[in-house]
Amino acid sequence: MRSVGVEEELLLVDAETGDPRALSTAVLAAASQGGEGEGQTFQKELHRQQLEFATHPRTGMGELAAEISRCRAEAARHAGEVGAAVAALATSPLPVDPAISSGERYRWLEEQFGMTAQEQITCGCHVHVSVDSDEEGVAVLDRIRPWLSVLLAMSANSPYWQGDDSRYSSYRSRVWGRWPSSGPVEIFGSADRYHEQVRSMVGTGALRDEGMIYFDARLSHKYPTVEIRVADVCLDDSTTVLLATLVRGLVETAAREWRAGEPPARHGVGLLRLAAWRAGRSGLDEQLIHPGTMSPAPAEAVVRALFDHVRDALDDCGDLIPAQEGLARLLKDGNGAQVQRDLLRRTGSLREVVAECARRTCG
Repeated sequence: MRSVGVEEELLLVDAETGDPRALSTAVLAAASQGGEGEGQTFQKELHRQQLEFATHPRTGMGELAAEISRCRAEAARHAGEVGAAVAALATSPLPVDPAISSGERYRWLEEQFGMTAQEQITCGCHVHVSVDSDEEGVAVLDRIRPWLSVLLAMSANSPYWQGDDSRYSSYRSRVWGRWPSSGPVEIFGSADRYHEQVRSMVGTGALRDEGMIYFDARLSHKYPTVEIRVADVCLDDSTTVLLATLVRGLVETAAREWRAGEPPARHGVGLLRLAAWRAGRSGLDEQLIHPGTMSPAPAEAVVRALFDHVRDALDDCGDLIPAQEGLARLLKDGNGAQVQRDLLRRTGSLREVVAECARRTCG
């Protein structure tokens, strides 16, 4: 059974007004006093309005769900100690004055990338799935490329930006795409070619180190995993668990295809970029680009195609029924972008949107 770990980035907001607050240092200090291990659970991010946590590797999705729920609750508790709240929002609906975190790395990013770094108050969800070797990992990366846009559409949770409607479901994906190393990539074919590409990119001097390889999916440079980085942070933790479940299914399905000698689909990067744009624009509304045909299809049909693609792997892991139920719930209740837009229609206030999303973040 492949292990799965999740990293989530959360937005720190004022508990009363919903405005983003640059309080990560204070929240991390509170966490360090909160009990054994809590100081290591939470980390700072590029901006002081953000807080990140990472789960342990888990093989059971029930255990993963419990840890995500616990980490969100602990983050909310520590934020509350300094007058803040946490919200699982991939961008801030309200205007924000960016505050870069301290540290040499972050100062370098600010100096080198200017406005691109300043505006990256974006919160993502990264899913790590274990692989047996770099060779298997690259084979997986080559074969999951067409399906990553579907994961983005499912997780889309950033329709508002600096007080305005972006007209996107995931505007985070558009902002994140400003990094020069981000987005979909070509087929590598082998671990050697993957590592050669990474070395060449870092060797240009435009990137500080291997940690700045911001591909939609990559080999982790820290762990024996593939790291799928394409998703928005999900508003409801049940969606995060569904995402992690489907990602593990994708990785296992791709590894089986590789072992069986099945070649990856040879869609070009240009088509994958268009699929990612459409997913960021539409989310679960209207149409997506179907990974099999690279032509438009209803969003629900494309999501169900992903489910069918990984069905056997889900069944073998004991995840089939929970994934079916999670997918039905997502399609009925909507992703974060749909929920946020519905909240604004009902309340007429972005502050109310943030307040309700902060409540939903912890269930």
